[in-house]
Amino acid sequence: MNPLLQLALELARIGLPALPLRVGKSPLGNCRACRKNVGRPGVVCGGRPNMKDPGPCVCPAPCHAWAAATTDPAVLTGPGWARAWREAEAVAYHPGGAGLTVVDLDHADAVAWARTNLPPTLTVTTTRGEHWVYRGTMASANKVRPNIDVKSLMQYARWLGYGTGVMAPLPDAVRALVVREEANRPPANGARLASSTTPPWSRTVASGCRHTERYIHTGLQRGLAKIADCPESGAGSQAFGVARFLAAQHTRCPGPCGLDTIAQHIIGAAVGVGVPHDYVTRAVDRGFAAAGAHAA
Repeated sequence: MNPLLQLALELARIGLPALPLRVGKSPLGNCRACRKNVGRPGVVCGGRPNMKDPGPCVCPAPCHAWAAATTDPAVLTGPGWARAWREAEAVAYHPGGAGLTVVDLDHADAVAWARTNLPPTLTVTTTRGEHWVYRGTMASANKVRPNIDVKSLMQYARWLGYGTGVMAPLPDAVRALVVREEANRPPANGARLASSTTPPWSRTVASGCRHTERYIHTGLQRGLAKIADCPESGAGSQAFGVARFLAAQHTRCPGPCGLDTIAQHIIGAAVGVGVPHDYVTRAVDRGFAAAGAHAA
């Protein structure tokens, strides 16, 4: 048997969803049905060319990179994946699929920074640095600091061994990396705490929410107040935390819950104290993703 396939099966047995990588540590290209996937009727994966939304790839061959990773030995050894293993040069795994987050430290300076700023955990030596593996999932993000990437829910990591040390729970210090800013910018002319044009949360936008309007309004106002209390710096990180907390309250609702309206209020509050709109929008999106929710 192909030794890389044997390795993938070993990873699958311990709960790590595996996939083959070609030369250059890249995943194999999408299958023919999805190569130009723009949501056409009949396309297997439903119009997600880069698999931006969570959910497993169901194509017969490895497709959509991290979403193809699997622990199913029948898939790994099946005919649809045979060509992929013949072309493979390495094996990767999907950290988020195993409930993990990998902090990819791609330089000695990045490793030195982590040793000062992050709690110790399971460590795997890489070609240019180290992978620090934590127990827990979050949104993935590249270049959160110089030579540092965070790989979890929608990324894959190359398998480089079992590593050393004891795996620690995912700390807030890692979560904060994806939304960190040094200081808020001065508010734009006319900027206010929250957008007056954003409609209030109500049953008209949240017909499937199990909470009362009073409960939602109270939680939202408390969250906006926390953001307003960061006029000098930290409002973007606070927006991430508020978004994650509020979205987590709706994970058991049948939906829709009007999270897009809540998101706009959070964004407006952060913009009002000087956080760039695009920046805080990404922070809120990542907060929702960390809670396992989506604006809707």
